[in-house]
Amino acid sequence: MAELADAVIRIEHLFKEYATDAGPVPVLKDVSVSVASGEFVAVMGPSGSGKSTFMNILGCLDVATTGRYLLDGKDAGTLDGDELARLRNQVIGFVFQGFNLLPRATLEDNVALPLIYRGTPRGERLARAHEMLDKVGLGAYYRSRPNQISGGQQQRVAIARALVTRPRLILADEPTGNLDTATGREIMALFTELNRQDGITIVLVTHEPDIAGHAQRLVRLADGRVIYDGLVEHAQAHHLEKTL
Repeated sequence: MAELADAVIRIEHLFKEYATDAGPVPVLKDVSVSVASGEFVAVMGPSGSGKSTFMNILGCLDVATTGRYLLDGKDAGTLDGDELARLRNQVIGFVFQGFNLLPRATLEDNVALPLIYRGTPRGERLARAHEMLDKVGLGAYYRSRPNQISGGQQQRVAIARALVTRPRLILADEPTGNLDTATGREIMALFTELNRQDGITIVLVTHEPDIAGHAQRLVRLADGRVIYDGLVEHAQAHHLEKTL
């Protein structure tokens, strides 16, 4: 567990339930997790374990029913929608399984998009976009469009877009799910570099044990509860990944 002063993420006794015609359905049950600055954490669990809801709450895209979530020291439960949006934009970079690129926009404009919401002038937006495209190895493709590059390159563009706001935290939801094995390894090598060299905190959801193996720490969910939180190698030694 991260110490409070060093925690980018701190979740305390979090419960989440959804209202249905048949009554409330619990999805997360008494979850407590902290992630320190600079950690690389993989989240795993079978379908229906609560992974997606957990990540939506981490990303301030959903709110807990009860419990407390502090993101970069700010209590998300006390913020309104506009304040949550600002916090997301200031602290988090998102990477998804689908690349979510604008097909008609150039790569530089795709990467610069989050800076529009900050009111950053266009010249500065493009300079930052070029910097991040260079960082992910796509400096020769500023003016290309998504349909002119491969799937792996499109995911690199999505990572550059996540980095352009210089976030403290990257939330990645199945970022290799649409990629072949070799390209997935390349993307994970990039995440590892961002974590180790740049100190960016990464929380990554995956159903693949070999992808989770790139992280230092594993949080495993089952039936809405944390059933393992520890080093990846210890989980592998106990064959926890084989039960997914």
